[in-house]
Amino acid sequence: MKLCTLRDGTRDGTLAVVRSDNEVLSPVTAFDSLQDALENWDEAESVLRRKADKLDSGDIDGQPVEYEKLHSPLPRAYEWVDGSAYINHIVLVRKARGAEPPETLKTDPLVYQGGSGHFLGPHEDIPLYDEEWGLDFEGEIAVVMGDTPRGVSADEAEDYIRLVGLANDVTYRNIIPDEIAKSFGFFQSKPATAFSPFFVTPDELGDDWKNGRLHKEIEVEYDGEWFGNPNAGPEMHFSFHDLIEHITKTRSFTAGTLLGSGTVSNEDESNGSSCLAEKRMIEKIETGEFQTPFMRDGETVHIDMKDEDGESIFGPIDQKVVDA
Repeated sequence: MKLCTLRDGTRDGTLAVVRSDNEVLSPVTAFDSLQDALENWDEAESVLRRKADKLDSGDIDGQPVEYEKLHSPLPRAYEWVDGSAYINHIVLVRKARGAEPPETLKTDPLVYQGGSGHFLGPHEDIPLYDEEWGLDFEGEIAVVMGDTPRGVSADEAEDYIRLVGLANDVTYRNIIPDEIAKSFGFFQSKPATAFSPFFVTPDELGDDWKNGRLHKEIEVEYDGEWFGNPNAGPEMHFSFHDLIEHITKTRSFTAGTLLGSGTVSNEDESNGSSCLAEKRMIEKIETGEFQTPFMRDGETVHIDMKDEDGESIFGPIDQKVVDA
């Protein structure tokens, strides 16, 4: 089952189910928004599945999917918690700013809490206020949690994952070092995040979703050129199950909480990267200098994931940088 949110002039938009070929959607009136459906998931899941099945079978008509009219599936959320589950990414970006990886690199997940009051739409421009801030994109996997109590174990965590999607965790790389030096985490360096047009239920992913990992390649194009297609599964050191266990150690989470994987990254450099920071670090290791600049006005980023038939699973994130 695929879900999206239409822009309708309100903050939370109109929930809709999406046909499996991504071509047609049908608005849902039974729930005020995707957040409302998530808060009433025991009832909502069956209602939404019935409508999605009817849309797929042609029993009900829909309207064409127009990406520019879509909100983020959750235009805002109570919480956006982002992990950093790919060891290769952590090592490379720490080197880029002259920092050592933490001693607990492989035993204790890194997470930060991002801004969640406003998300960018999947095809919405990324505002650039100052090129010196070092604007970067980050291709990630994200899950949406249901109401999740404190103390969930990794073995129990799958029961609390409702939906899966992609994210572009926009980052200002040149602001990070000063923030980290305060030992108080990211804040100014993390502007609004964008998510894929569609979030899907885990069953939609078949055998590619297993053990809290999505075993598919995330495809990234930068300014119209191939940038990377790392596989999101094998090198995700901490699974979503592990991340949920970690974040619920001391508190519970409300339905609609978003949890990110961190930038998808592979050790095999032929797979490319999902962010500019990694490419820049590889350049510095090989040549002694950073060669690729951070994002500039007019440049674009495309983030997607395809099924076995070459069809987009979540719909593409397509964004352009615009001088603000």
